[in-house]
Amino acid sequence: MTATAVVPEAEAVTLRRAGGADAEAVAEVYLRSFDAALPTVVRPHTDDEVRAYIRDVVVPRRETWVAEARGTVVGMMVLDGETVSQLYLDPDWRGRGIGDRLLALAKERSPRGLGLWTFQVNQPAHRFYERHGFRAVEHTDGSGNEEREPDVRYEWRP
Repeated sequence: MTATAVVPEAEAVTLRRAGGADAEAVAEVYLRSFDAALPTVVRPHTDDEVRAYIRDVVVPRRETWVAEARGTVVGMMVLDGETVSQLYLDPDWRGRGIGDRLLALAKERSPRGLGLWTFQVNQPAHRFYERHGFRAVEHTDGSGNEEREPDVRYEWRP
């Protein structure tokens, strides 16, 4: 008789750079996550415009990472220098340590510090980033973003 080790779900998730073949799955994670986490925020672009932007700009031109479980993309993160420009998880995969791992990867890639923006209404994101040492450094009325939604800029410094 052999014992079967139980692997925590977060450990069964692989983080890797996204390739062109991942663009559709990255877009779907973004769309599902945005809609679930931010139901009151009006997206300024259609689903098809978001898909095209991720396919034509984000994946080929940005440092895009995916979290993959069982051959399925369940999370995505985009880094732009020292900025986390996007970090979204499939709603069914939240709370399993995947966001923690993606953020740890971002810190490894930018060890001198990181910044990011999130909407003020996204309180779960605030708690997540603050738990990881980020501090709110600026609040806006949303006039500077496409959604026209009040936001907050966070920074992390080691």
